[in-house]
Amino acid sequence: MAFAANPLSVSVPDEAFESWLRDSGYLELIDQHSSSTAATTVNFTSTSDTAAASPTGGFFFDSLFPAISVLLSVLSTNPFSKLSAADFSAPTPSWTGAFIGDCGSYSFPSGSHQARIRVTENVKRYARNYATLFIVFFACSLYQMPLALVGLISCLAVWDMFKFSNKRWEWDRYPVLRQVLVRAAQCATAVVLIILNVQKALLCAIAVSYAVTILHATFRKLTPTSRQPPKKR
Repeated sequence: MAFAANPLSVSVPDEAFESWLRDSGYLELIDQHSSSTAATTVNFTSTSDTAAASPTGGFFFDSLFPAISVLLSVLSTNPFSKLSAADFSAPTPSWTGAFIGDCGSYSFPSGSHQARIRVTENVKRYARNYATLFIVFFACSLYQMPLALVGLISCLAVWDMFKFSNKRWEWDRYPVLRQVLVRAAQCATAVVLIILNVQKALLCAIAVSYAVTILHATFRKLTPTSRQPPKKR
């Protein structure tokens, strides 16, 4: 199925048209619409600036500045703005067919608008895949830092011991004593995490997984989702 850029542009704004496509599951059409709009804008700008551009630096600036603008727009976008708890309870998309895809599933965004749409929609759709990658990166960080792994296991053991002792001696009957022991366990956990550099492994996993998420979500084209019946008005 193929649509024009916006066949209802006379009476329906682009924002409302894209919202309808998103609710109906036509994400690939949003991607194509953003690409065609950006291409029209670039062609108009390049045509109007051809006379003023220098023969040596015109191509360099025309190709460099749009790419920098797209990257800056991605960095300034909150990729988790549309994320909800329901996205993590949905089935995990296929790793090979949906998440990775083929070579034709990737392209450089044609503009800032398309890049922002790709990031927010792909993060929402592949939330479980990105969460799995974060767990894998965190496990790899702990494998490279054995002391951090020991510290994490020690913290889990401390809280398991506290839970077992709470049930055995019924500390709930002594709220003051229980509160003191909870604070002591929290302080001990913080000390162990800091000394054994567990926070360093966590920060490394967060940084790597965030970079992979942004790059994949930016270059991954939007693909069709399950079609939703149109909303009744």
